[in-house]
Amino acid sequence: MSKLKIIDEQIYQAIELEKKRQIENIELIASENFVSLAVLEAQGSIMTNKYAEGYPGRRYYGGCEYVDMAENLAIERLQKLFDVKYANVQPHSGSQANMAVYRALLNYQDRILSMNLSDGGHLTHGHSMSFSGEDYQIQFYGVDEKTEMINYEEVERLALSFRPK
Repeated sequence: MSKLKIIDEQIYQAIELEKKRQIENIELIASENFVSLAVLEAQGSIMTNKYAEGYPGRRYYGGCEYVDMAENLAIERLQKLFDVKYANVQPHSGSQANMAVYRALLNYQDRILSMNLSDGGHLTHGHSMSFSGEDYQIQFYGVDEKTEMINYEEVERLALSFRPK
């Protein structure tokens, strides 16, 4: 029997219901898609107890030698995969990753064509509450109310008239 079920059956039940929801529904948000059992195992490992702020070998807290080992492996694998000299595997969130891409590729007030948040877009894709909504000119598109599908002809029309970068 699950230790969690014994200690807190309500939380266990919530997790089981979420598992059922994920199995029975398709998730189209990439960051919310299924991870492998190996990833679940790693994320549920003892390393979850370790706070490791900073970079390998230069942490702000002691006792990080094994976290450093795992992070260095990830860095080495990413460097090899992309044939690059440097790699950082520490994005804290998709928002920060998106910001890095925007700042690298766009100038202030450049134009972006982006999906509405209510139709599956992300806060960092131009919402007024986000840096992107303040720093860039945004034109949103959505899904057809009847078909719930993207109308690519409409997206093309918007792209041609708005001319996003």
